[in-house]
Amino acid sequence: MSAASAKGRDSEASAQSESSSSTGAQNLGTAVRAAMRQFRELTGRAPDSVTGARSLEDGKGWSVLVDVVELERIPSSTSVIATYRVDLDSQGSITAYERLRRYTRGATDPT
Repeated sequence: MSAASAKGRDSEASAQSESSSSTGAQNLGTAVRAAMRQFRELTGRAPDSVTGARSLEDGKGWSVLVDVVELERIPSSTSVIATYRVDLDSQGSITAYERLRRYTRGATDPT
């Protein structure tokens, strides 16, 4: 194998890597960061945490569960938290979001 052909393959791999990272949410980490940033821009509420994420059934996007403090209270264990589902397309743009539930911070799910 010549040095020129190895250099050509390295350049091609680098170009593919750059193009996939600039086209949107190609992986879970990118999707989660995009969901949190865009959710804040749309709602004005800062996401507190991400409690779930998965690829959509058609494989052309992501669904991310974002928890948000909707009502800050003292003590903080009584603050009201909401879980939103945020759907993104394969480019990392939000296509839909909806509130799934509200609960107090100190509450636990029934077993």
